[in-house]
Amino acid sequence: MLIFGTIAFLSFLYFTNSDTSISKSDELTLVWSDDFNYTGLPDSSKWEYDTAGNKDGWGNYEEQLYTVAKPENAFVKNGKLFITALYKPIGEKNFTSARLISKADWQYGRIEVNAKLPGGRGTWAAIWAMPGGWSFKDGNWPDIGEIDIMEHVGHDLGVVHASAHSKDYQWQKNTQKTGTIYLPDVNTDFHTYALNWTPDYMQAFVDDSLFFEYHNEGLGTSKWPYDKPFYLILNVAVGGAWGSMKGIDTTAFPQTMEVDFVKVYQKK
Repeated sequence: MLIFGTIAFLSFLYFTNSDTSISKSDELTLVWSDDFNYTGLPDSSKWEYDTAGNKDGWGNYEEQLYTVAKPENAFVKNGKLFITALYKPIGEKNFTSARLISKADWQYGRIEVNAKLPGGRGTWAAIWAMPGGWSFKDGNWPDIGEIDIMEHVGHDLGVVHASAHSKDYQWQKNTQKTGTIYLPDVNTDFHTYALNWTPDYMQAFVDDSLFFEYHNEGLGTSKWPYDKPFYLILNVAVGGAWGSMKGIDTTAFPQTMEVDFVKVYQKK
């Protein structure tokens, strides 16, 4: 999500679960969760707001201003988290939205996020992870690593991406590790987007259908910088080099990503 480049291919891949995949039956324990069974702003003991890249659009030329503790952009009610992008010009930005990051981070395990995605042209929704302690201001992306559990742009409705970025495997070199799956109801129904992550591999699923798998080649951190804790990010961006490839339909806003639950499991 941090920086966009042209996706190398759209290879609508469908796989069945492999024998190596983690499941909740593999002695996994729920270590962190938010079921959003409350009303108000996102739980401040679990979530904080990221606005560090607002000035330059996060390196992606994005057009939203991420806000802090604004109910119109991030609010919990009826058992769900609503992250909403609004067409609301403020200064040099034409939209507002929210980017939530977990206060906890984890090394390996299974992450599950049940969500319904926005579909408006110009939206760029993501569920992803970055290394703990890292800030947008620190630079050195993508060497530190990035894990994209789910990315979806509104102009390519239904195509869900999962990717891993590192120094050697990144969009600038057209070498990123990536996979896609097609979900025609991505913006009308909830789906569970999940990541299995071990020292040896990572896998991305939608509703237990495996569509991305990347194995550690044992060739060092330039290819596998994923042996450290990562925190979770939930956001709805607007525009950017990817999100606005076919323009932005301002009449489609507001656009919302609804999240029913977030769960993190690790081995006992």
